[in-house]
Amino acid sequence: MTKKIDPYAALRFREFNIFLLVRFAMVFAWSMQFIVIEWQVYTLTKDPLSLGIIGLMEVIPAVGMALFAGHIVDQKEKRNLLVRCILGFSVISFGLFLLSWPGLEDTWETKTILYGIYALVFLGGLVRAFLGPTIFSLIALIVPKKIYPNAATWSSSTWQLASVLGPALAGFSISFIGVHWSMCVIFGFSVLALITLFQIPRKPIMNPKIGEPVFQSLKEGLKFVFNTKAILGALTLDMIAVLFGGAVALLPVFAQDILHVGSEGFGILRAAPAVGASITMLGSTRFPLHKNAGKKLLWAVFGFGVCIIVFGMSTYFWLSVIALFVSGAVDGVSMIIRQTILQLKTPDNMRGRVASVNSMFVGSSNELGAFESGVTAKLMGTVTAVIFGGSMTILTVGLTALAWPSFRRLDLSKDIEDHEKE
Repeated sequence: MTKKIDPYAALRFREFNIFLLVRFAMVFAWSMQFIVIEWQVYTLTKDPLSLGIIGLMEVIPAVGMALFAGHIVDQKEKRNLLVRCILGFSVISFGLFLLSWPGLEDTWETKTILYGIYALVFLGGLVRAFLGPTIFSLIALIVPKKIYPNAATWSSSTWQLASVLGPALAGFSISFIGVHWSMCVIFGFSVLALITLFQIPRKPIMNPKIGEPVFQSLKEGLKFVFNTKAILGALTLDMIAVLFGGAVALLPVFAQDILHVGSEGFGILRAAPAVGASITMLGSTRFPLHKNAGKKLLWAVFGFGVCIIVFGMSTYFWLSVIALFVSGAVDGVSMIIRQTILQLKTPDNMRGRVASVNSMFVGSSNELGAFESGVTAKLMGTVTAVIFGGSMTILTVGLTALAWPSFRRLDLSKDIEDHEKE
């Protein structure tokens, strides 16, 4: 007899619902802010390389601090640490609100405003180094182990829903209320997240090695990731795919100069991948992806590369939207499988460090991908750069499948059964 799947298992815990609201507000604010910044910077410079620099400014501190952030997250109480992260983001969004003040371009040089934006983005990278590991670790303290996969799916779905609405609202709000007041909306959502978070009580620290020397702690975290082939394979595959498939960073160029659809069309293009991913993730609550996870992940990344190539070659707005939508749908498969692998195979006392390595591999590759896309667009042209990125993604899938045959056979069914017994 087949065991009945409860698609709402994690939602039956009040604290998890509060956590989802906090995560939604933060991701909504962060994704909306990134879009508004992209639009403002490209409007000021008309240079695709400037979009790549935005990514570089965030990735340098995010990668540089990632391992140390993971060590600190494993040593500290998670709720209060998340409070500090949200406070930091609020200060940054308020600074961007001031930098986008109407008439400032008439009194300040464009270069001064641009450098101010880059500096705040850099500080945002420092905050993000702590934010991801803290959120990942906090989930494990809110729900029982047996429903980690379901909690990971709902958490990722919330992330994707916020990623849909944030860029979409950013495109329309830029058109209707301007960049300045769009930044005010972003600041408001960060304050909402902060207030809501205080409804979750402080949590116990699960690490038995409090006070462990930092370099010993970092060494153990890296050793665990590199010795766990399922985690290493998933992170490597996603990192390379996101690095070379970073067409989204060039969307302001496509919206303004190739498809000629303005800020509203830009919002639709930017939201399309997240819409596709959200549908995939909501479907996965009823149809789990843990069986034959390795093969599904490889096919998902292959499909992502194909969609990026189609998008790069398209000169029709709705074909571009469809290509981005499908790319998000298959990327949603990849994200769910990766998050499930991390939740199931990571011990509680190492969650911060493993999440930090994940942010170095995958999270930061978004910004590195933005920089790579900006540089290749400058050297090859925008369309050629996107097609090149999609082709490299497909090549990566083939090499991974050949190099790691054990990864092709990865199945998470037994891991889930073991956690259900605990």
